[in-house]
Amino acid sequence: MNTENFDLSGYLKERRTLLEESLNRIILQFDQQRELVQAMRHSLMAGGKRLRPVLGMAAAEAAGGDFRYTLPAACAIEMVHTYSLIHDDLPAMDNDDLRRGVPTCHRAFSEATAILAGDALLTHAFTILSKPGKIISEPGGKPLFELYPDKRVLLELVALISDAAGVNGMVEGQMMDMLAEGGVSSSTSSATSNLNCPSDQMECLRKLHHLKTGRMIVASVQAGALSVGADSATVTLLSTYAEKIGLAFQVVDDILNVEGDASVMGKAAGSDHLNAKLTFPALLGLDESKKFAARLIEDAIEPLFSAVFEKRTLPLISIAQYILKRDR
Repeated sequence: MNTENFDLSGYLKERRTLLEESLNRIILQFDQQRELVQAMRHSLMAGGKRLRPVLGMAAAEAAGGDFRYTLPAACAIEMVHTYSLIHDDLPAMDNDDLRRGVPTCHRAFSEATAILAGDALLTHAFTILSKPGKIISEPGGKPLFELYPDKRVLLELVALISDAAGVNGMVEGQMMDMLAEGGVSSSTSSATSNLNCPSDQMECLRKLHHLKTGRMIVASVQAGALSVGADSATVTLLSTYAEKIGLAFQVVDDILNVEGDASVMGKAAGSDHLNAKLTFPALLGLDESKKFAARLIEDAIEPLFSAVFEKRTLPLISIAQYILKRDR
């Protein structure tokens, strides 16, 4: 399938614009003078790749549905993702000063406000997801979401996203990441002794990032497909794609932390080395890490050529290729 003539930049811009309009209207429901709301807005509306929600929309299209049905899940996922970034940047975690090109939430406000802003985004995400028809676009206006799945599917999405974000997914992955600091050595003991994972460092690292990054990427793709009523075979094919790009995304992230430009990325580079983190370049070296990421992307794209998709997977294929080549 030829992706050369596909305008990925235009596609991403269009989908991001739609998402950000919806996120902005969600935030506008609250009194903008409240410091908590200002902190939520600061981090949520700071831009970013919006990769997870866009993947959900693209998956809905690949499954043959109207991507607008996945907007409630897309907004909820981006709110959960932003909460995780706010907390990840805190002094007790990565202690970062910059995120998405602006000061991190705890630098712009305070550590306590940042914690509460993250909490608020996480919990309100499930209000959006559980009753999208009740969210009003503006005072006295019409509902923000004109199309959304039925109650049965919404409940399934709540279960899917909360599980991917919680103790079985992203939060556990973050815990493993913290425990692995200090970390890469000739023996496996220093990096893995505190972790509930295989003693082999590579397998441990794959498990860590499957949880920390991969689970939410897979959930995003699955949510898009489920929102438009995709059958189990279609969801399985899309899940295989998502699992591979989820790991590839983290491999590239580790590479960029070594050789990326902080002014382009909108966040600090070199922090993994300073914190002695367990990373793919630390284990494999830069060249082998790049080859590993390329193989993952090839494996991710393969299921998308299935006849069930009828050539509707061009956006997903192009996004996978973008993940490999990205500079931020």
